[in-house]
Amino acid sequence: MASLDSFKCRKKLTVGRKTYHYYSLKAAEKNGLAGISRLPFSMKILLENLLRFEDGRSVTKEDIEAVAAWLDNKGKTEREIAFRPTRVLMQDFTGVPAVVDLAAMRDAMTSLGGDPQKINPLVPVDLVIDHSVIVDVAGTNKALKANVDLEYQRNGERYRFLKWGQGSFDNFRVVPPGTGICHQVNLEYLAQTVWTKKERVKAKGKTETVEVAYPDSLVGTDSHTTMVNGLSVLGWGVGGIEAEACMLGQPLSMLLPEVIGFKLYGDLKEGVTATDLVLTVTQMLRKKGVVGKFVEFYGAGLNHLSLADRATIANMGPEYGATCGFFPIDAETINYLTVSARSTARVALVEDYARAQGLFRTSRTPEPVFTDTLELDLSTVVPSMAGPKRPEGRIPLEGVGSGFVGALESEYKKGKELGPRFPVEGKGFDIGHGDVVIAAITSCTNTSNPSVLIGAGLLARNAVERGLTAKPWVKASLAPGSQVVAEYLSASGLQKYLDKVGFNLVGFGCTTCIGNSGPLAPEISKTINDNGLVAAAVLSGNRNFEGRISPDVQANYLASPPLVVAHAIAGTVARDFTSEPLAHDKKGAPVYLHEIWPSDEEIEAYTSEFVTKKVFKSRYADVFAGDVNWRKVKAPEGETYKWDMGSTYVQNPPYFVGLTPEPRPVEDIVNARILALFGDKITTDHISPAGSIKAASPAGSYLLERQVAQQDFNQYGTRRGNHEIMMRGTFANIRIKNFIREKDGVVPEGGYTKHWPDGEEMSIYDASMKYQADGVPLVIFAGAEYGNGSSRDWAAKGTRLLGVRAVVAESFERIHRSNLVGMGVLPLTFEPGTSWRSLGLKGDEEITIHGLGEGLQPRQMMEMEIVFSGGKKKKVPLLCRIATLDELDYFKNGGILPYVLRQLAAA
Repeated sequence: MASLDSFKCRKKLTVGRKTYHYYSLKAAEKNGLAGISRLPFSMKILLENLLRFEDGRSVTKEDIEAVAAWLDNKGKTEREIAFRPTRVLMQDFTGVPAVVDLAAMRDAMTSLGGDPQKINPLVPVDLVIDHSVIVDVAGTNKALKANVDLEYQRNGERYRFLKWGQGSFDNFRVVPPGTGICHQVNLEYLAQTVWTKKERVKAKGKTETVEVAYPDSLVGTDSHTTMVNGLSVLGWGVGGIEAEACMLGQPLSMLLPEVIGFKLYGDLKEGVTATDLVLTVTQMLRKKGVVGKFVEFYGAGLNHLSLADRATIANMGPEYGATCGFFPIDAETINYLTVSARSTARVALVEDYARAQGLFRTSRTPEPVFTDTLELDLSTVVPSMAGPKRPEGRIPLEGVGSGFVGALESEYKKGKELGPRFPVEGKGFDIGHGDVVIAAITSCTNTSNPSVLIGAGLLARNAVERGLTAKPWVKASLAPGSQVVAEYLSASGLQKYLDKVGFNLVGFGCTTCIGNSGPLAPEISKTINDNGLVAAAVLSGNRNFEGRISPDVQANYLASPPLVVAHAIAGTVARDFTSEPLAHDKKGAPVYLHEIWPSDEEIEAYTSEFVTKKVFKSRYADVFAGDVNWRKVKAPEGETYKWDMGSTYVQNPPYFVGLTPEPRPVEDIVNARILALFGDKITTDHISPAGSIKAASPAGSYLLERQVAQQDFNQYGTRRGNHEIMMRGTFANIRIKNFIREKDGVVPEGGYTKHWPDGEEMSIYDASMKYQADGVPLVIFAGAEYGNGSSRDWAAKGTRLLGVRAVVAESFERIHRSNLVGMGVLPLTFEPGTSWRSLGLKGDEEITIHGLGEGLQPRQMMEMEIVFSGGKKKKVPLLCRIATLDELDYFKNGGILPYVLRQLAAA
């Protein structure tokens, strides 16, 4: 082992007949790290990682001592550490461009005269193909097969490329399509809570092979990687570029975090779901302000939460803004590992290791020391939904109807009343504001939780028995997070009732929650758009940002699966279903929600009977083999990829063109133009291309020029391996507002800007190309929380390829700030109280930013000079948001990938 082991804490642990080596926190405490038993559990995992990787260079004795000193400063420090996660998790949207980058790095390594085999994952990498299935077909038992067939027709080229990667790279596994959502597969199968690895060590003059045990940890290329925190696995989302660096042996540079303790006590009331709880937690933590911080849950309330409930809360870490939402190992962790068919030896190791390390929570465990705390009495949680456009916008169920009517006036400027209804051509019904046109049981957040899935099935059964089904204008769908869910819904007999209501199985993977809801019926879409209707979607997901779910739907609500079924039956979000009937039965009698809502006792009885170890064991027995469609995919061979210049899915990206062995000096940004002026809370959904590709867009024009028919455009997510399409779609969201276009107080929606000095209006992509052709650098200005949402690396990659050298905002979301640095784009923030609005920017100014030369340091103050159109000048101080010295190296090299490539080439 490489560790210098300054605190003499390497010990042996015997479990059954096996002996493991491990780095004992209890021994380290005795040998100089006083008080570390009082650290939060999540901090103990960071500390163990540093003890195991102490090499005097990337991890020093002083770094380790700084973690112990955390108890005194409670995380309010600027101490940088190097964290090495155990493994990396990817989904295909973010995974394909990461594998494209690795393939491009092999080509670049060859160009530099190096060995392309140096470009290889050094830690285990799992890529789960889960983001490519679209709900084209719904409401029929033929939907699953039809959607799978379309998925393979559209994505054959991507799948061949991923199969090449699986065959070419070491330590790289692909979980085929149709298995489930990456986070749920991670929770149910991939994660081990405690990991082991065989290593060669020197002891007493001889070398031997030992097996080292240590906490499972990971980073993932999807922000909801945090879900596995519910299984006591420390992990969070990073950009694909950061994940690639981890894969290639680079430590993850981070500041010692603040840890916010969230105390739970009491128990949930009858009829309150884990979804209601997580929406409450999300609202509380957003209000608290936990961006960039760890959140750790503690207290007696944990004794009443199933592991699935914990995973539901951990999943929405990105929505409440935290780096992670961690739950420590306890008896429920061991129970879940057992039920989910982890090996008996692994379960025994997890328990014995956790107890030996002081990582096992019991009712007698003293409360850890936290930076700050907040608490929640679980008995106060009430049935809730969140909407119409923010995950933290929780509304008690009785307030959803009135809340929508209020939003009609305040958010959508449609007046105070619901207004008239409009007939749908060729159909015997009409629709109006607030009608639910999409009702989807989807997303890892909730489909990982048997209590809410079985609850939805039981509610569907009770509804069918009263003669109810979904309204005819509702597109209903069920996309489970794993085949385990389909198995227990089928075995319990509940799927047939879901089918009768309209929730037929449409696929296994991320669907509606990421915008893969598929098209609405053309006549319904036409009625919505012709009449300016604010239609609604109700989904059991974690994201409801505007423009995300469907281009036809403006109001999006997050809800538990039973409430999704209820709203499909009701067909509207504009009523109070705690007092008004959902619908009327065949006899005309009103049916109220409380009449068909299943009891907690019945949900628990079904869960105990049908969610069993046998189900998990059978469904994950041969997880990497895939179905007959996957086995038919033919993959090319070779250590470097044979790029097809005619491909519209996979292209060799330009990040390494002209790469020199040594980086060129970074120069100041001089006389830059402003590409966009954005407001607050611009999400990565606004920035990064997502959803369908419009024929009239720059990306659509690119495909049409290459003879791709419009019906074969597929979506942006599936074309992330082609930078030409992705850069054309960056900032092209139909709901984004660029204030450069403001006129008479109105800002039109859409990805357009004005090109200066002529003032001509054009797409952001076209303006960028025109500026770049003239050698003009670009900057972007934004408000607060710039880049919140999913960890989309293309939000940073697209920004870089559009020629943007700096983004100046009031504040950044953690992952996107890191991704910008990782692509060589400088993130800067105003001083408090200053904004582009307070400076009077209109978009026609010229911007110069000084201080990018050799003296640049993390978090230093810099100076921006603004030249207004009339010639007036103004100097403004800015804070450099490069956080660490490692990030500074990445920035000076033009990004993480060129930095890693140069390091490996020189080795």
